[in-house]
Amino acid sequence: MKKSIILVIATRNKGKTKEIKDLLKGFPVDIKNMDGFGSIPPLEEDGDTFDENAYKKASFTAKILGLPALADDSGLLVEALGGAPGIHSARYAGENATDEQRYLKLLDEMQGKSNRSAAFECVICIAVPTGPALTYEARCQGLIAESPAGSNGFGYDPIFFYPSYKKTFAQLTREEKNRVSHRGKALAELKSEFDKVLIWIRQNMPVQEIKRW
Repeated sequence: MKKSIILVIATRNKGKTKEIKDLLKGFPVDIKNMDGFGSIPPLEEDGDTFDENAYKKASFTAKILGLPALADDSGLLVEALGGAPGIHSARYAGENATDEQRYLKLLDEMQGKSNRSAAFECVICIAVPTGPALTYEARCQGLIAESPAGSNGFGYDPIFFYPSYKKTFAQLTREEKNRVSHRGKALAELKSEFDKVLIWIRQNMPVQEIKRW
């Protein structure tokens, strides 16, 4: 039986870490996040696309730690705002703004606009220290609600209305959201191919290069 591969999630978010651990349960992989590795130099997410930022985070983490790493980058694209907030979704209302401040700013900018079409996009990247990477992308189409509703989820979930369920993301259970969300769909695709991903990691991580933490 092959030894488990250590896979580092490039985040300190415990919820995101648990979600990925649950998803990949049963595979020979030991999921860790950044909390287990002390101080890591900061990375500026200055890419022009979700792909660039996801790759930068995964590649940077893999090279620093000498281990395969997974990172995701995602955001909300609103048609009437020319695709904003896009890659700036997390900093839309300023560096230290709350989720509520961000979605209220967006609602304010959407006042009087009849086109409420919007989409969440997610890119998941797995990189190894030598540079190669795998990418998974997914998108979820919806509408910007007139006012926030629901208390589940995070980010822009209270104002992202999903027509098929006639609810905002913040009104959905975690299970409902994971079935249809951008991140849920990207992770589902990753899971469906994870046996191949493990083979790819082993092929690109010679034994002598794997660090044991």
